[in-house]
Amino acid sequence: MGEKRGINWTALFAMGAAVFVIANDFSAINVALPTMEGDFHTNINTIQWVVNAYALTFGVMIVTGGRLADMFGRRVSFFVGAAIFALMSAAGGAAPTEAFLIATRALMGIGGALMWPAILGMTYEILPEDKAGLAGGLIIGAAGLGNAAGPLIGGLFTDLLTWRWIFFLNVPIAAFAVAVVWSSVHLEEPKAADHEIDYPGIAAISIGLVSLLVALDQVDDWGWSDPRVIAMLVIAVVGIVSFVPIERRAGRHGLIPPAIIANRDFAGSCVAILCMSATFFAALLYLPQFMESQLGFSPLESGLGMLPALATFALVSFVAGPLYGKLGAKRLAVIGAGCMSAAAILFSLVGGNSGYVALVPGMLVLGIGIGSFYPTATTAGVTSVDESQASLAGGIVYMFQIAGGSIGLGLTTTIFSANIPPFIDGFQAGFRLDAGIAMVGLAVAVLFVGGGLVRRRAEAPA
Repeated sequence: MGEKRGINWTALFAMGAAVFVIANDFSAINVALPTMEGDFHTNINTIQWVVNAYALTFGVMIVTGGRLADMFGRRVSFFVGAAIFALMSAAGGAAPTEAFLIATRALMGIGGALMWPAILGMTYEILPEDKAGLAGGLIIGAAGLGNAAGPLIGGLFTDLLTWRWIFFLNVPIAAFAVAVVWSSVHLEEPKAADHEIDYPGIAAISIGLVSLLVALDQVDDWGWSDPRVIAMLVIAVVGIVSFVPIERRAGRHGLIPPAIIANRDFAGSCVAILCMSATFFAALLYLPQFMESQLGFSPLESGLGMLPALATFALVSFVAGPLYGKLGAKRLAVIGAGCMSAAAILFSLVGGNSGYVALVPGMLVLGIGIGSFYPTATTAGVTSVDESQASLAGGIVYMFQIAGGSIGLGLTTTIFSANIPPFIDGFQAGFRLDAGIAMVGLAVAVLFVGGGLVRRRAEAPA
């Protein structure tokens, strides 16, 4: 692997900037959707796919992106992904129709799915082993900053210039990141013997995840008993279940090699992240809705209203790196999971006549929880596998975050819809469910997250 002489802060900043624009593109577009709807003379159900197409392709392709990065080289994967992301951003900014824009967003998701795990793998690889926590904190912190700044950037560009500049902004930042990585990040390339792509495995998991995520996305409109939702869930089960024997036959050339599948500590991190993501995703969706429907906030004001949670998330993520070495993975992950569980409980206690101030304690606790838990669980999971598989591990971890959030959000939305009107009844019931799911994640964190790191330290020779 590449030598680890010291910390290359310029390279870390550039890779953080690349993560920032990937994450920013999840949230910046939301505030611009009504304007896009008017510009293209379309409806909200169609224009919503500007968001969905990006999130769907990103979530589905990120595991494949991680495997390709480990196989063909993280620098190569990053450069290819950045080129796709930047070119499609420019094309999206100049899109003449909503269909063209949605297509560019889907391709941007593929570019981001190649970039993200490559960045994560490069970050862990160029840092000294005793600074591994800094990698998780940097990447998750940059993502949190991108999520937090997204509504502000999207609102400013949409109001002062045009929503098209949300896409154009990606181009110079991606170019800067590529230039810095090209000049200052030099890593040993993987051996040619590893270049065998598991096409059946990619097809099975992609079909399964696409069907699952689309079903969960549409369940609010169609309902769980709709034949289309049932059909997609059946396809999802078939795709995901068939993935297991396909990987067994593929062996070490599989999309997810046996060593990762059998790694108990890695599995523990993934399951904990799966459970905790229900609270995270529900907060991102229902807190702004509370502000708009109950408090009369505008979309931009609701975006600003989320800053206590998202800014705290970003700040704590950066702090979590140094704390990782001092407190240890298990302790920090449990603190984070506990805070996220407590935040869901606090939101479930907010009343119908409560003002904005009633949301702030829960948002602050949520931000501390997210910022402590996700970087720690990610680092504990990624560092529990061989360094040559770090990008794949990072992709799998993020896939569990997307899947957990989508499943949790689908269940929360069902509970929410069953309890309205009034809005507040659904809000409280949804977060009570999320608190229960989060407590399962907390239990998994207590039992498994960071356990492998503790055992390795105990077994290390004095």
